[in-house]
Amino acid sequence: MSLHLKNFINVTRLSKPIGFLLLFWPCAWGLSLANYFNQDINIFFYHLILFFFGSVLMRSAGCIVNDIVDEKIDKKVFRTKKRPIASGSLDKKLAWIYVVILCSTAFLILIQFNLLTICLGIFSMIFAFSYPFMKRYTYWPQLFLGFTFNWGIIMAWTSINNNINYLPIMLYFGAIFWTLGYDTIYGAQDASDDEIIGIKSTAIKFKNNLKLFIGICYLISSLFISFVITELERNYFLILLLFFMISLFYQIKIFDPKKPDTCLRAFKINNISGLILFLTIFIMAAENL
Repeated sequence: MSLHLKNFINVTRLSKPIGFLLLFWPCAWGLSLANYFNQDINIFFYHLILFFFGSVLMRSAGCIVNDIVDEKIDKKVFRTKKRPIASGSLDKKLAWIYVVILCSTAFLILIQFNLLTICLGIFSMIFAFSYPFMKRYTYWPQLFLGFTFNWGIIMAWTSINNNINYLPIMLYFGAIFWTLGYDTIYGAQDASDDEIIGIKSTAIKFKNNLKLFIGICYLISSLFISFVITELERNYFLILLLFFMISLFYQIKIFDPKKPDTCLRAFKINNISGLILFLTIFIMAAENL
């Protein structure tokens, strides 16, 4: 493998699909919810493919921007000091070229949708490119990530229904608290280093009651999602939602803030959580055909 290809894979985290999957699952939830009301299965799968590749491209671009902004910080953190930009193996000018190519390709995907979705996608760039700076100014960068990572729910809904409804908004709120919980677990890996160099996070802010805070986040997330399901008058699907909730609270059980390997193991479970909720909403929509 050439050095350029190796650096590209490392800087975009393509070898760690959990990142782009956590961006994709909310899109899949939003599409499945929209499909409940507008049941064109061909459009659903076409949009699902577009959102998948869009998630891969935008997550990759976001990782590069994050590494450019955090170059000096990454050099001081054990887990990140070997990243291509921090270690000096990838030139920042080349990194910016990668960002332009990835975002341009993502834009070609975006313009396949209706005007409302295109406008929402362009608006989301404000979140995407300001997120890397949040950890410098607030203890709530994980909340800001929740706004950013789950915007695809709204876009997915509008891509099919061309309007904005309270149901995807409620699902969006639920997803925000889901992200707030799992990214706090992820942030706990670096909490000791971050505290020394002055980086802020919810993992530091709530370090004395971390499991309680994450539990509250996951409970609020589950309540918002339960509301969406009950509004669709499919209460018996709450049984499937129970598996989603079990996967969340199992994370709290197994992770130890003082053991980074348990934080990462708990964090990765969220890929299963996202899949479970996708299947739940998708089956509801299929049953409504």
